[in-house]
Amino acid sequence: MYRDDYGELITSLAIKNDRRICLLVLDGLGDCANGKRGTGLQIAATPNLDRLAGEGACGLLTPVATAVTPGSGPGHLALFGYDPLVYTVGRGVLSALGLEFPLGPRDVAARLNFCTLNAAGEVTDRRAGRISDDENRRVLAKLREALKPPAGVEVFLETESEHRALLVLRGDDLDDDVGDTDPQREGRAPLDPAAAPHHESPTARMMADLLSQVREALADEERANMVLSRGAAKYPDWPRFPERFRLNPAAVAGYPMYRGVARLVGMETVSAPQTASEVTAAAAAALATHDFVFAHFKYTDKTGEDGDLDAKVAHIEEMDAALPALLEARPDVLVITGDHSTPPSMSAHSWHPVPVLMLAPALRGGQPPRFDEITCRTGEIGTIPAKEMLPLAMAHAGKLEKFGA
Repeated sequence: MYRDDYGELITSLAIKNDRRICLLVLDGLGDCANGKRGTGLQIAATPNLDRLAGEGACGLLTPVATAVTPGSGPGHLALFGYDPLVYTVGRGVLSALGLEFPLGPRDVAARLNFCTLNAAGEVTDRRAGRISDDENRRVLAKLREALKPPAGVEVFLETESEHRALLVLRGDDLDDDVGDTDPQREGRAPLDPAAAPHHESPTARMMADLLSQVREALADEERANMVLSRGAAKYPDWPRFPERFRLNPAAVAGYPMYRGVARLVGMETVSAPQTASEVTAAAAAALATHDFVFAHFKYTDKTGEDGDLDAKVAHIEEMDAALPALLEARPDVLVITGDHSTPPSMSAHSWHPVPVLMLAPALRGGQPPRFDEITCRTGEIGTIPAKEMLPLAMAHAGKLEKFGA
């Protein structure tokens, strides 16, 4: 449907040198006014980010397209230089790769969320109270005993984290034309994975039967009494990041899904840090052996989805305080941004452009010493598609040749 002319152009211009680029992603960083309280970045005390903004260049990134709310997969792929309208993949593959599940050509993977249903069959909590990993493993063990797939089909269930899990179907002639069952809000019943336009898919009908078995098997559970399925997909065949950009990449990410999206494009996962200080220390260490490092911090998104503005502010401040450890590694180009916006007032991802800060050679300067969505409106970078941010960083690192004679 779409061509990737821009991506192919960047590949044709990419050259190798020893300059190092670090991409630090504060998941869900972008925000809105939160009922006139301000954005998380406006409220937070961020002396390090503000200083870097004054020394660097700022702007706004559009993850997919104007008015389009991105999932985490498209948001990260865009930051990795992959046009999310060209390179589309279901969340299940990302979860599987994050868990290092050995996906094969006969597999279809789907991301599961444990949820809570009321007596009327309506979702009252899409995350089942964020059950613990141990509770997740206990309930999955129960499902493994109960589920009876069709002949010739294997079912694999793996814990991801908290309420998240992985489902893999393995068999001949399976397809990924399977609908999501998550209604995306409480007060509604789960959707039918075999409803139109997926009604002609045998795999969708198989999924519907398995989910019916899940509901019966978990009927006596208090919180995790059902699952919601999202992003059923098969493993795609895409250009690999190292060859595409002539970079030696590393990923440091605590959550399996983000390790998965990094592995999907050929990045080596070198550590799985959780706290802000662990993330910046791991990124600094990776820069000693790699010329591109993707570092991921989850909790700005998690608190946004929970509707907790104060907690989001606290995690922004936590990362700000941890930045000196990364700065000591002296990356030649440092990009700090998010994969999408997650306003606490919405408790969900949103379409708002995401603030970005870049510290790099050959900047024009003049940026006010403040990093937030408002000052970024008039920054040097402007408002650009997120897929263009990595090439811009590469240009500042001297990693793109001149185009044309």
